[in-house]
Amino acid sequence: MPPRTPVTQPVRQSGLFAKEAPASSPQPGEGAGWIQAHCDGGARGNPGPAGFGAYIQAEDGTVLAELSEFLGIKTNNVAEYSGLLASLDYALQHGHKRLRVVSDSELMVKQIKGQYKVNSPDLRPLYEEAKRRIAKLEGFQITHALRAKNKHADRLANLAMDRGMKRPHAPGTPAPPPLKATPYPKAETVLRGFVKDGVVHLLGGELPDGVFVKVTRE
Repeated sequence: MPPRTPVTQPVRQSGLFAKEAPASSPQPGEGAGWIQAHCDGGARGNPGPAGFGAYIQAEDGTVLAELSEFLGIKTNNVAEYSGLLASLDYALQHGHKRLRVVSDSELMVKQIKGQYKVNSPDLRPLYEEAKRRIAKLEGFQITHALRAKNKHADRLANLAMDRGMKRPHAPGTPAPPPLKATPYPKAETVLRGFVKDGVVHLLGGELPDGVFVKVTRE
């Protein structure tokens, strides 16, 4: 499930694992050709309104692109993977063969490195698509960083969520393009359950991720 084409804003400059190094400090002797992507994703609700951001730079710090997209109702982890996939897509589409990725998602970083298994059925296809794209690169590195060191990508992810939730944009910035409304099908199934400690427990049946429900009292 690759993500849709993200909003791309070229701006002034800011397989397959190469020997690991801090993504912000290229190793001596590696040569030119590496680009770096700080990526982030989030959801307000988990699942909830979700978006990702990716801040892509050349080796000298020049900003190549800022990617930002609202994803609809998704989980935090799906949004994190969507940011990685968008970064990989940018590198491949623009002829960059070596990519360093910085993410504050420890789960995703360790899954991509093979240190954690991918058990989630929602994340598995995203993980497999990421590995396919990584295999097309000549060099790839991914490292974990705390959110404070991923602030540009975090900003872009929040802008995407604001855009999707139709919050006003910051003064002095261009207004985001309008989103097309996505109709939700009318529910045809009624499930019974009970509430305990604020959590709904269903009696038989399950709800897929990303659906809206209406709770009525019997």
